[in-house]
Parts: sequence; C-alpha cells; structure tokens
Amino acid sequence: MSMKDELVKILGKENVSDAGDALQKYAQDLSLLPAGMANIVVQPESSEQVSAVVKWANGNNVPVVPVSSKVHFHGSTIPKQGGIVMDLGKMNKIIEIDVFDRRIRIEPGVTWGQLVPELDKQGMRMVMPLCPHKDRSVLTDYLEREVPTNTVYEYNEPLQGFEVVWPNGDIFRGGSASVHGFPQSKSHGSNPSGPGLDFYRLVQGAQGTMGALTWSNLKIEHKPQIDKVLFAPIIDLARGQEFLYRILPRRIGEEVLLLNNVDLAAILADKWPEDFAALRKTLPPWTLVVVICGLVRRPEEKIAYEEKFLNQVMKNEFKDIALTDNLPGFPGIGKKLLPLLRNPWPREVYWKNQWKGASQSLFFICKPKATPAYVNTVQAVAVKYGYKPEDTGMYVQPIEHNRACQMEFTFFYNPGDASEKANIANLYKEAAAALISEGAYFTRPYGVLAPMMYERAGSYTSLLKRVKKIFDPNNIMNPGNLCF
Repeated sequence: MSMKDELVKILGKENVSDAGDALQKYAQDLSLLPAGMANIVVQPESSEQVSAVVKWANGNNVPVVPVSSKVHFHGSTIPKQGGIVMDLGKMNKIIEIDVFDRRIRIEPGVTWGQLVPELDKQGMRMVMPLCPHKDRSVLTDYLEREVPTNTVYEYNEPLQGFEVVWPNGDIFRGGSASVHGFPQSKSHGSNPSGPGLDFYRLVQGAQGTMGALTWSNLKIEHKPQIDKVLFAPIIDLARGQEFLYRILPRRIGEEVLLLNNVDLAAILADKWPEDFAALRKTLPPWTLVVVICGLVRRPEEKIAYEEKFLNQVMKNEFKDIALTDNLPGFPGIGKKLLPLLRNPWPREVYWKNQWKGASQSLFFICKPKATPAYVNTVQAVAVKYGYKPEDTGMYVQPIEHNRACQMEFTFFYNPGDASEKANIANLYKEAAAALISEGAYFTRPYGVLAPMMYERAGSYTSLLKRVKKIFDPNNIMNPGNLCF
C-alpha cells in the first residue's frame, strides 16, 4: 500500500494531498533559504490523528515537518528531506479562556488575528512580539521564543502546561496539565511547573525537531485601564541605553522599545512609498517608546508614580533626554502607534516587506551597552556589499529590565532580483559571523546560522544530539534543522 493510501486510512481522503500545487505551498517561505518539496501534505484535526501520523512515519522512517500557520520567516518549516508536511492549521480551537487564572488553552493553528479579538472581548490581552503577522500561529511564536515588547512579565514564562506528540507517537502532557483529570482538576493548568514534569524547555526553540505540540496553556494579562505613550528622540544610542539602565530596573513602563527611523517609518507609513520616504527623512535616528499603564488596581496612582520617577530622572540625570507624550513634529503619533503594539499587523503585506517586497532580519541577544558597537559592525559589512547603511532597519528590545536586549537588523531587498537576493544572503552571513566573533549570542539560530553557532559549542551540541537520539532515534522530526 502506498504512503498516500496509508495516510488516507488514518485521516480521510479530504485531509491528504500529494498534488503539486498543494506541495508547492509548503516548499518555501519568506526566508532566503532554498526551497524543498515534501512528498505529501496531511491535515490532522486532533491529537489522536497527529499521534497516528507520527507513529506511522516513525515506523516507516519517513520525515515529518510540523507546520502550524500560513506564514513562516526563517526556513524551519521547509521540507529539507522530503517526507510528510503535517499542517496543523485545522487544529485552531481556542479551547478555553480562564480570566481568573489569567490563562488560555489553545491549539497550534490559532493565529494572532483570531485570538486577540476574542481576548479583547474578555478584557484581556497577550504579551506579544512587535507587530506579529495576523496569520502567524500564536503558539509557534512562543515556542520560537519571539521576544515580547513588554519588559515586565518576562520572568513569568508565557508557555505553561502543554500536550505534545513525541516522535514515537506517544501523547505526553507536561507541567500541571499532566495532573489526573485535567482540566477539571483543581490545578486548572495555571501552575506551569507542576506537579507533573515540565518539559517546555525541550520543545521551545526546537523548530519541531523534538515533537509536535497539539495544545498549550499560555499566560494572558488584563488590559490596562489607562495608557500613556511617551516618546524620546535619541541621537546617541549609547546615551539612550544609559537612560534605560536607569529606569527599567525600577519596573517603569509596560511596552518599552527602541526603533530606528527606517523601522518606525515602515510601521507608521500609510501611503507607500511617499509616506515612508517622508517619515524616514524626518524621524530622529532612534526613537525610544515607553508605554506606562494603569492596570486593574489603583491605575491613576501607578501612572502618577511612574511619571514622577521619570521626571526626576530626566531633571537630575538626563537633561538631554525629553520623554514626552508626543514626538516633536509628529502630532497624534501615540494614538496611532499604541494599537499597532497591541494588535497583530493589520494589512496583508507584512510591515517589513512593504518597502521592497522582501526582507531578511538578523537578531541576537546581547548586553545593551554593546549595541552601538554592533551597529558599527553591521554597517561596515553592509558597505562592503554595496548596501547603504542608512537603509538598514534596526530595533532594540530590552529584556529582563534591561539586563539584556534583543538587537535586530533588517535588510530589505527585491525578491524578484536574483543578484540582489544573493547579495543580501552573503551580507547576512558575513554580518552574523562578525557579530558572533564580537560576542553576539544567537539563541535562535536558523538556517546558515545553526552550524556557525553549534560549531562553537561542542559539548552542548553533543548533549543535544544525545537527547535527540533518546526522543527521536530515527530522526524523523523535521530533520535538517539545528544540529540534527
């Protein structure tokens, strides 16, 4: 019996396809990585069906590539060795919204565009990354450790109890979701770390190489009662970081981020290309955005305290930084930007791809004080490849109250120009190598970055391979990613 016939027996004819047009949809994504074709696409609708597919694939040494949304940026869902693409998009139920425990339970196919409006009806919200694509899987973004714009809640891991199908087909529940009788049990799944074993670090950042999640509990937060968006034009990035070192350990601000003029113009522009060109020309080199909020309890007092502290710091220590409720020359910018920070990207074309049609982002974790040096490094490499440094998008996201930050460089290009695309690929690789040599830490190494990082961490790589061998001895789960 053929592979297709076997999978039809498991899933039904309507959920299995080997048609060329169906396979082509999964052959490439928005990254620079080469295309790869699967043999067949399946669309399970339950954990039991996922388990049956994986069990069959494991018994027949057929690769399985889990896919959970329509939009992918990093090449981790491209089938690199053929096999089965397992599209979990039909598993898109918001199973429960638990306002009391500030928790939701969702399936992997639930998108930002689907979830955010439902939470809004309950007076709740997600702590989310910068302007995520509306068709992007929420669970995938948390599994891939996308850094949220909010600096306050990062110690409370958003990913809590979950259900995963291991590479042998076994269904496993981690954390408090493993309690007998879940979700009717007293635990409700709101405690992420017990009493059952908590394996979430094993599946986070694994790019589908350790198993396929079928649902998860995620942390949610109450919507603020009062919001005040503050802006500061920043000429000197080092000085801006000194200011953040001063205020963020005091837990000032909810969303806090630094955007250069290219990235901020791309987010704010309505008419292309005229708005983008005008904004980019008139915006300051960097803009610091700080959103202070009054939450459920005593919101006015919280706002007053944070404003008082900020005013004292600026008056006594940072007279050169003016953090106000408007950016000079851009009236009404706060009212426009805040909804963009609290919702998925509203347009069909993603904000990074509006300018030239495509983009490639290079992001890593570093010390905030090192960010100016990394700007110089990347700009020097860009010049070498004929890419104008001033055309580079830059974004700095503080983490853990500015103990660290994620720094992101975005290079924009025309996807229809093969030579330009190849040039960006070479620029990206050389810039990454230069950054690594200077101490940049790529915690999410996709594509060409993976061997560059794992070659530098021999003992860690060896341990990862041993763990992979235990859970996936036949290496069927998304082979060709990370160090597998």
